[in-house]
Amino acid sequence: MTQYSVLLIEDDLFFARDLTRYLVEQGFDAATVGDSAEMFKAIDARGFDCFVVDLTLPDEDGIVLIRKLRSRSNAPIIVLTGRDGIEDKSASFELGADDYLTKPIDPRELVMRLNSNLNRSAGAGVKSGDILHVGDFVIDRARHEAHGPGGVAIKFTLAELHLIWVLAEADGKVMSRDVLIDAISDGEGPETFRAIDVTVSRVRKKLGKDAVVTVFNKGYKCGLSVARPG
Repeated sequence: MTQYSVLLIEDDLFFARDLTRYLVEQGFDAATVGDSAEMFKAIDARGFDCFVVDLTLPDEDGIVLIRKLRSRSNAPIIVLTGRDGIEDKSASFELGADDYLTKPIDPRELVMRLNSNLNRSAGAGVKSGDILHVGDFVIDRARHEAHGPGGVAIKFTLAELHLIWVLAEADGKVMSRDVLIDAISDGEGPETFRAIDVTVSRVRKKLGKDAVVTVFNKGYKCGLSVARPG
């Protein structure tokens, strides 16, 4: 039986602790973070099958967080909040949420919603939009990894994944450091050009030195052939 991973973004520590414990008891690989900055660190370190998001967080409104999260992952997003206004519900769904629950809730209902959304997501399979063939590698955006000719999985951090994905989709065009800074941002504030260079170096170590080409005084481009499946 598949053990689905769930990240709960919730600043009520006691509620989050109890709910996370219950989800683990129900067979989920559940973790919790208290704000958006912690969330970005968590998803940079690993992938999650589903997100449960509170809309009232100490460092960022959950509506904004849904938009940022959806740009980084196709995993189901379930809103779990005390805000029950139609405006919040409408904005959440428009920005990519898959479900909306209003507190207080019976945790059994959350489990039912999780299973429904996760089973539907699994049934849809891997979307072709999440796959790119870059040189001899197949990059899977949903899983944060690539597979080379030998079939061995190469794991990416979120910054590495975003950088190589943006470069690959640029179809050989040079991308400036200003553009790439936005691509690798972890939500904790502005990145630096040094962070771009470090991320480029790590991608080259994983995919080969030709994966990212430096264009003097302009930026970087992908040095490998790029194709989409099908």
